[in-house]
Amino acid sequence: MRVVAKFGGTSLGSGDRINRAADSIAAAVEQGHEIAVVASAMGSTTDDLLDEIKFEADDKDRAEIVSMGERTSVRMLKAALSSRGVEAKFLEPGSDEWPVITDEYGEVDVAETTKRAEQLAADLDGVVPVITGFLAQTIDGEVTTLGRGGSDTTAVMMGKYMDADEVVIVTDVEGVMTGDPHVVEGARNVGRITVDELRNLSFRGAEVVAPSALSYKDAALNVRVVHYQHGDLLTGGTLIEGEFQNLIDMEDNPLSCITLAGRAIRNRPGILAELAQALREANVNIDSVASGMDSITFYVGDDDAELAETVLHERVISDETLSSVTVEDDIAVVRVTGGELPNRPGIILDIVRPISDAGINIHDVITSATSVAIFVAWDDREETLRIIQDEFQG
Repeated sequence: MRVVAKFGGTSLGSGDRINRAADSIAAAVEQGHEIAVVASAMGSTTDDLLDEIKFEADDKDRAEIVSMGERTSVRMLKAALSSRGVEAKFLEPGSDEWPVITDEYGEVDVAETTKRAEQLAADLDGVVPVITGFLAQTIDGEVTTLGRGGSDTTAVMMGKYMDADEVVIVTDVEGVMTGDPHVVEGARNVGRITVDELRNLSFRGAEVVAPSALSYKDAALNVRVVHYQHGDLLTGGTLIEGEFQNLIDMEDNPLSCITLAGRAIRNRPGILAELAQALREANVNIDSVASGMDSITFYVGDDDAELAETVLHERVISDETLSSVTVEDDIAVVRVTGGELPNRPGIILDIVRPISDAGINIHDVITSATSVAIFVAWDDREETLRIIQDEFQG
């Protein structure tokens, strides 16, 4: 196989860990695999360097300073590989074969980066390139960076453009866990997870793979996360499957909006679960849920609206917390799904403003980590879809 292996700062945090990393790379090479390596700065070097910048430094100088951590790591790892008889070379910004090219603002030059990555891949049979993660350079040779989680981004990007079979992220966790093992008991490794699932977790605080990296993953490229103590680059950990697609989707059938009002709903533990359970027992599927200070709104299919209203009205009658229930029919929903949404400042305004400018009343907006759902009147659905498509696909 052709594998890009990324070693995080923790996995290179000491001489012993660098030896462990070199052993795993050497073993994979000995088995006949083509290996490219991406290395983060050792331990917390980058943060330490940033903390020591106690003066005004422009972006160029700052990038040069923080690059020292990765530049040290690749030299250490290359030397460790050479001592094991593995032919290796380190690559850093300024190297003739350096692959990651951006503009001055850090936006990747896809065409140039692809060309250089393909050239690098052509030589993998005879040598292991050890590439600085996080760093990039402009076509003129100025050092730039890929932002937070940039080493993950480097690895998955190189995996894609070097036509690798797999990217292995070597880190200090046992892959993706069912929960934070420092908080919950019995947390275990998840053997497989989709890009969609992981991206939502990543944007909400799960520090496993940087969300920016997953935008480079396609369906043909496997990505796995393994613990640095595992010692085998080719097995174990969590396999990340699929690819994240940017989609604009409109629900085919109309929805009904059922809203329950009540005093201090927000202070009533379990009220949402109780209402949802009542709908479940009636076999009513819930499309979406929104909550306010003194209200809870369920969106259900129009065909289920009468039954849902009856079920929820029974709860209003029996629960002093609830005051009344009302239904509005013929609601449409248009969803925008895309991994880059959280990285786009003003995304809600970009969606809402042109719809408002067209005189369309927005019934509701519900957001998640990587999607935005816009609810409008059924008669306004086609115009709303066109406006959103123009904004994101124009």
